[in-house]
Amino acid sequence: MAYRSGLTRVAFALAGALALAAGPAFAQGKVKVGFMLPYTGTYAALGNAITNGFKLAIAEGGGKLGGRDIEYFTVDDESDPAKAPENANKLIKRDGVDVVIGTVHSGVAMGLAKAVRDSNAILINPNAGADEITGPMCAPNIFRTSFTNSAPGYAMGKVAADKGYKRVVTLTWKYAAGDQSVGGFKEAFEKGGGKVVKEMTLPFPNVEFQPFLTEIASIKPDAVYVFFAGGGAVKFVKDYDAAGLRKTIPLLGAGFLTDGTLEAQGAAAEGLLTTLHYADQLDNPKNNAFRAAYKKAYGLEPDVYAMQGYDAGQLLVAGTKAVGGDMSKRDALLKAMHTAKIDSPRGPFSLSRANNPIQDFYLRQVVGKENKAIGVAVKAYEDPATGCKM
Repeated sequence: MAYRSGLTRVAFALAGALALAAGPAFAQGKVKVGFMLPYTGTYAALGNAITNGFKLAIAEGGGKLGGRDIEYFTVDDESDPAKAPENANKLIKRDGVDVVIGTVHSGVAMGLAKAVRDSNAILINPNAGADEITGPMCAPNIFRTSFTNSAPGYAMGKVAADKGYKRVVTLTWKYAAGDQSVGGFKEAFEKGGGKVVKEMTLPFPNVEFQPFLTEIASIKPDAVYVFFAGGGAVKFVKDYDAAGLRKTIPLLGAGFLTDGTLEAQGAAAEGLLTTLHYADQLDNPKNNAFRAAYKKAYGLEPDVYAMQGYDAGQLLVAGTKAVGGDMSKRDALLKAMHTAKIDSPRGPFSLSRANNPIQDFYLRQVVGKENKAIGVAVKAYEDPATGCKM
């Protein structure tokens, strides 16, 4: 009995010595960052822009996080909600990442957020606007550097009401992002005295728009509000123009309709009005520097997706700097991220109680190949984060 007790004491002493030896080595290890983004399909360009923007922010911070090197892991989420839990766990459980950057598709983001809530990882959402992520699903380790789906729609609903439109038709893909965007538009538009006379939807990523364009022409609304992005947005704007509707029925949209798509849309997009928390040529020092740096690094003009990825990087840099790169100081890291003041190309922002940006939404007009800000639709918008108990 005494012999076994002695062995136990030796074992505990050895384990303690190993732990002490391993501690400094761990502290000097790499911060593991996982990208769960679409790299194929309709949203591939968006995933690449977010990745580029994030890495630009890291490069500007010296290429490290709190003095520690970074190891990147990548999973193509394929914009498939059914694969979200499996893909999230590839990064969280298989690769053991400290931070996940993702994603674009709101349905995928819901599965990703659930997986992160049940882990010690941190999620920075650089695009997907599903209201629930920072609503009922809110958590101290879930952050957003983009928007909630309803917010750009709410801003455009206010604009449409202020313009005196009374009858509007809406059209979107039938999924969370579209439903919530239209919901935000409808709330503000009808609060301002308008009426949504028809809500049209089609399955994601279907782009057979002709039947809807024919019905719009027969209804003759004062305007049409849509939510589309990526390749679908390109085709819709071109089809709307080809149907002869652009000149007779104003087309309004959340900013994703014309962000990152103007080159492909060409003249069909000229003059379109959208609302978003960013515009190409916002004249502030941070945006001017960001745009120049991004173009130098990648040979491309940045869009809202690149900007959101960049701010995800800025947020993580701020948090890790506060804890000297020690990811084990989780509470201090989360607090530093929550209280960070981000000097963003969109304009400075802080985070709400639910970790959403408190930010302006701009009214933009397509002029040539730019989304030019022509006014502020909503100042310092803070999402209500309905259902958040944090």
